Amino acid sequence: MEAKISFRSHQILFFNFFAFTVCFAVWVLNGVLVTYLVDNDLFKWNSIQIGWLIGIPILTGSIFRLPFGMLTDKYGGRWVFGALLLFLAIPLFFLSKATTFWEFAFCSLGFGMAGNAFPIGNAFTSLWYPSRWQGRALGIFGAGNIGASITSALVPFLLIHFTHNNSNPEGWRIIPQLYAVGAIVTAVVFILLTKNKKSLAAEKTIRQMLLPLKHSRVWRFGLYYFLAFGCFVAVTQWLIQYYMNVYSISLAEAGLLATVFIFPSGIIRIAGGWISDKFSAFSTMIWILVVSFFCCLLLIIPRMEIYTPGEGILAKRTGTVISVSDSLIVVGNEKYPLIAANTDNLKSIENTDKHFIFPKKTSWQEPIVKEGDNVIKKQLLARGITRINFHANIWVAVALIFFLGISWGIGKAAVYKFISDYFPHDVGTVGGIVGTLGGLGGFLSPFIFGYLLQWTGLWTSMWIFLALISIVCLWCMKEERKDRN
Repeated sequence: MEAKISFRSHQILFFNFFAFTVCFAVWVLNGVLVTYLVDNDLFKWNSIQIGWLIGIPILTGSIFRLPFGMLTDKYGGRWVFGALLLFLAIPLFFLSKATTFWEFAFCSLGFGMAGNAFPIGNAFTSLWYPSRWQGRALGIFGAGNIGASITSALVPFLLIHFTHNNSNPEGWRIIPQLYAVGAIVTAVVFILLTKNKKSLAAEKTIRQMLLPLKHSRVWRFGLYYFLAFGCFVAVTQWLIQYYMNVYSISLAEAGLLATVFIFPSGIIRIAGGWISDKFSAFSTMIWILVVSFFCCLLLIIPRMEIYTPGEGILAKRTGTVISVSDSLIVVGNEKYPLIAANTDNLKSIENTDKHFIFPKKTSWQEPIVKEGDNVIKKQLLARGITRINFHANIWVAVALIFFLGISWGIGKAAVYKFISDYFPHDVGTVGGIVGTLGGLGGFLSPFIFGYLLQWTGLWTSMWIFLALISIVCLWCMKEERKDRN
């Protein structure tokens, strides 16, 4: 018998959403905090150490999702969620006391457990809603992803405030303490105002709970979530560095632009749930993968300057070169005007404030012969040079990244609609393993981005990787079509 929708259902959904928002804000704290600490020379961490500090919370917030999902199926979300929030306050408090890399890493390991809030809230929410409402309810809950945008937008300004505009750099230590207080308050409110509901999975043994993991479909769901959620988290962590390095903007500006990606992606998850309910998870996922691929494809093009051969000048007849200048070559009685380099045009392109959207081209010709040379018909007198300058306009990039975030936000909801459709009584367990695979995407992808940057020298190489993952997911959707038929 399907669950009925009541006021209590909506109340549980609200508190799940709120608690998940808090946990997600905690989970991505290092993305902003570590960047600030290194940029201001408070810690002398190298790029590898920075990568680990950003990745460690994502790892611990991923590998324990299956057991947390199973615990929620077994004992209910009220106590599991409440206990998690209370636990987070401990490493957050000690993070404010950290003075070495290992202390910071150990605390990151602890508060990274915040990522395991997702299978808890997902399973807890699912129990209170019927099948026809699962997409919407899980979409609203999953919109707690906006916690990442709260951190990326708010923490840079808190850092300015508590450090007195960097005159007191150690003021950063107040921020983890504030986050710890927020986790405690949320835990108390959650435990007092929510209520458990019995799950059919509560009577199952651990072996019975793990049986759905034998289905290949579960692992395909995990791949889709690797892209829609894992890569979302990775880009969330990477985007501030990306904007600062590629477009030479400040940390605060980069944080705000990152919010343009993060916040809508969280909010649109609500619409993604409704879309998945109305048009099916399958149709929704096809469209978001297509959008994901094309957005990444367009973002691959980097800021660049290319010199390439242009149209040269060939001798019309045999003769001797009489004179050569930047604008004219004379061979016998024949005159050959040249296109001179427009230095003012070149400087305007170099000094432009990145306002133009499309590549700019300028061409000129340079003589390769000198006075007295004997030339034959069709011999090259001057070579053509074309310079193509592309600034990769920041607002075009922001728009494409915005649409990418929107597509992934809808995709996250579609994946969990898939789960509730095919495994309605095992949402905690199946959602746990799918969430684990997605979280591992969030952990591994920044390292992949880093290695690609090192190997290619291109910040945009990350988009190549994401475009390939989108194509692989589209190919796997063929199997979903077979299963549907």
